[in-house]
Amino acid sequence: MDHVRYAALVADLLRRSGLGKMEGALAALAGDGSDRPFFRFVAAGRALVAAFPSPTLPKAREEAEAAWRIGRHLARAGVPVPEPLAQDPASGLILFADLGDCLLLHVLAREGKSERAFALYQEAVEILARLQILAVDGFSDDWCWDTRRYDRQLMIERESNYFAREFCQGYLGMATLPAGLAADFASLAERVGACPAGYLLHRDYQSRNLMVTSDGLKVIDFQGARLGPLAYDLASLVNDPYAGLSYEWRRQLVEHYLRQAAGYIPLDQTRFMEDYPQVALQRNLQVLGAYAFLTRRRGKEFFRPYLAPALANLRGILEGMAAGEYPVLRRLVAGIDAGALDTAPGEARR
Repeated sequence: MDHVRYAALVADLLRRSGLGKMEGALAALAGDGSDRPFFRFVAAGRALVAAFPSPTLPKAREEAEAAWRIGRHLARAGVPVPEPLAQDPASGLILFADLGDCLLLHVLAREGKSERAFALYQEAVEILARLQILAVDGFSDDWCWDTRRYDRQLMIERESNYFAREFCQGYLGMATLPAGLAADFASLAERVGACPAGYLLHRDYQSRNLMVTSDGLKVIDFQGARLGPLAYDLASLVNDPYAGLSYEWRRQLVEHYLRQAAGYIPLDQTRFMEDYPQVALQRNLQVLGAYAFLTRRRGKEFFRPYLAPALANLRGILEGMAAGEYPVLRRLVAGIDAGALDTAPGEARR
C-alpha cells in the first residue's frame, strides 16, 4: 500500500469518527521487530498515531483487531495505554492518541541508574500488577489473535525450539544440538506449565514497550496479550537485555512487585519465587531466538548488540536460581563464546 493510500484511509476514518481533518502529511514512525506501518499526524490540533496491519503477517487483520479490542479493554480497566480513538475494520487501521517519543529505555540511556529511573521502574511494576490481576476481569480470550493462553505448545515451539533453531543453529551455526536438549526443554515447559496461569499476560513487557509521558508511564504493544502466569512479565521487565539492570535493582523490583500483587490477591510468595527462575528461563530462550531471527533473517542490526546481554542473563539464571537443573541446556549455554556474537558462524555463511 502506498503513502497516498494510507493518507486517504486515515482521512476517511477521521471524517467518519468526527475527529476532525488531518493537518499536514503523515510522518512515518520506525518500528522495532514488527513491520506494521505506523504514522504520526495532527488532526484538529491533536497529535495522533495511525497503526496499520502488517503487510506480511498472514493473520495481520486478526492482530489489528486484537490491538483494538484489548486496548479498549485495558483503557476501561484503568491500565495506562494510548487512548484508542477509532478503528476501521475493513483496512485494520487504528487511530491512537500520540504519546510522544520517550521510552523508559531512553531515560536509562540519558540518566543512567538514577533515582528517577528507579521510580519509573517501580511505577512499571505497579502498573504490571494491575494489568495482570485487575484487568483480567472482563478480559475475553476470544480477542486473542495468536493463542488464547501461554501454554506448553507455545513454550516448546515458539520459545525453546525457537532458541535452538534461530540462535543455536541459525545464528551460531551449530550443525547438531546436544542429545538431551529436547528433554530439558520438555522438563522446563512442564515446570512452567504447572504455574498458576489465570492472569493477563502482556508477553513483551520491557523498557521499549513502556513510554514516559507527562502523565506517567504508558503501556504499548499489548496486542499479544493472553492468559498466563504472573512471573513471566516481571521476568521480562527486570531481565530486559536492553536495560541491563543491576542485581540490586532487580531484587528490589521483584520485592516491590510481590507487595503490589499481594495487595490484590492472596499470593503464595514462596511458590512464586520457586516459579520465577523457571519462567525467566523460558522468557530468555524466546528473547535470544527473537534477537537472532531479527538480526539474521530480517537484517535488523539494532538487535545484534543485545545478544550478549541476553546470553549473560540466560547463563546467570542457569548458574544461579536454577542451578542443578537443565544440565544439557546449562552446558550448551556455558560453552557459547559471547565474544563471537558480533559475527557468528551462521552470519558468516550468509
